[in-house]
Amino acid sequence: MQNKEASSYRKELEPSQILEMLFDYVARISKENSVDSILMLLADLGRELVAADRCTLWLLSEDKTQLWSKVAHGMPNISIPSNSGIVGHAIRGNDSILINDAYHDERFNPEVDKRTGYHTRSIIALPVYDGDKNIIGAFQAINKVAGSALFSEEDVKRLKLAATYSGSTLQTAIQRKEIEDTQRDIIFTMGEAGETRSKETGNHVKRVAEYSYVIAKSMGMSESEAELLRMASPMHDIGKIAIPDEILKKPGKLTEAEFEIMKTHAAVGYHILKNSKRSILQTAAIVSYQHHEKYNGKGYPQGLKGEEIHIFGRITAVADVFDALGSDRVYKKAWAMDRILDLFKEERGEHFDPTLVDAFFDALNTIDEIRVKFSDTKAEETSE
Repeated sequence: MQNKEASSYRKELEPSQILEMLFDYVARISKENSVDSILMLLADLGRELVAADRCTLWLLSEDKTQLWSKVAHGMPNISIPSNSGIVGHAIRGNDSILINDAYHDERFNPEVDKRTGYHTRSIIALPVYDGDKNIIGAFQAINKVAGSALFSEEDVKRLKLAATYSGSTLQTAIQRKEIEDTQRDIIFTMGEAGETRSKETGNHVKRVAEYSYVIAKSMGMSESEAELLRMASPMHDIGKIAIPDEILKKPGKLTEAEFEIMKTHAAVGYHILKNSKRSILQTAAIVSYQHHEKYNGKGYPQGLKGEEIHIFGRITAVADVFDALGSDRVYKKAWAMDRILDLFKEERGEHFDPTLVDAFFDALNTIDEIRVKFSDTKAEETSE
């Protein structure tokens, strides 16, 4: 049967239109950081170039055994063996494949059509290469929806054009993501180092990171800024590595002198991080320095007040205090949720930015889900 998604608006493009469309997609893709978003835009580009009903950009897994796509027109997230179907033949043969009668081609696997009710007629499949000419995936266009409804060799050339651009673009995006993932791992590891010395679980820094992100989004912060804070906030207590064990691990209340030493961890963390030119570590320096400041000016180490405190410091203060009160520490038992929420209401405009307290309560259901997901009990169970 003819798929309902086939659209009459999609038509064959003139060379001038192709050039204009390519410039448009290049501009849009250049603004994206997410690999998933780039994949979708590249799939859209391929579909428009060849006037197809559907287009999928497949990526090879690291072990080369699977092809996966988080974005496929008309399909959910999917993963298939890398040697299966037409796209698998294109990869194994290191060549493009053009089919205009799929059900009469022995290489075609009709199982997906049977599951979805879709009817595949015509297919183009071809490999996608990185800058070193290694195959990193494949493009697949399905069902021509313009002109004769048959793909042509000209369509293959156009999809190859999309594949050439896609390979270099994806290689850059994936490398950037790997760098970001590595940075994230390093930051969490360093953040956990300070917490482990004070007998707190690594899940504390995970929870603070997630709470900070949710609060930031709840108060209207952009995705990029909220994500930056999520990556940086685990470093908020990195300065604890300089605090002596007899103070950091003391089970009772600190003396006035001991507390003065404890407070130095905020400045220590700042001085460890402040000279980095990386935005993540610059943000972490701010968070480390200011997450113990109070909205009323009675915090430390600088006694900043109100919006003198960076928004990242104000958000992390809410996230950190919420988690600290709800967790067992060497010097106290976890508070009940009602008691914590009452304190936040009392400290609205005092310890905490009132706007952020409101954002915290607006996002409380999500915050509680995070609290359960990354509970210390689960961390202990995982380590056993």
